[in-house]
Amino acid sequence: MKLKYLNFLIVFFLFILSANAEEKKSKFTEVKNTEFNIYSGMFDFSDDGKRSALLGLQHQNENLNRDTFLGNLSPITGALITEDTAAYLYTGVQAQYKIGLFNLTPSFTPGLYHEGDGKDLGHLIEFKSEVQLSLDLSKSSEFGFSYNHISNASIGDKNPGANSYMFNFLKNF
Repeated sequence: MKLKYLNFLIVFFLFILSANAEEKKSKFTEVKNTEFNIYSGMFDFSDDGKRSALLGLQHQNENLNRDTFLGNLSPITGALITEDTAAYLYTGVQAQYKIGLFNLTPSFTPGLYHEGDGKDLGHLIEFKSEVQLSLDLSKSSEFGFSYNHISNASIGDKNPGANSYMFNFLKNF
């Protein structure tokens, strides 16, 4: 039941975002440089006892992008919550590499983790390493798949880590 409710919320939120973007596009000619990434997937899919559905939102301000020898880097901020009320609030950096219609986006984001009724990752401070592959659907939207690993780099008493996968919808405003 929780998963059906979670899927309904995702579809509803995507519909509102798309409708709102079309309304703004017709009223204003200025293009905004803000990207939102809405994602849903499976938190800690490799642990049969603690896996749970997740929902997340990530923000990127494209005005802060910088071209460097490592590629196009930009700051990101986001949060995710699982059906077991575990939550992760993070901020960090991502690189963007365009390969035709595809975008390869690795990222690194330190953050704060609250286990709720979910998995104990061993520490309040956790680090998320992620890679995302997305396909350009239009000039302002993408659909992708991502994989991440969250761990505390052994700064806690234990460091079980969590591996997750997500489906992503990215929209520029």
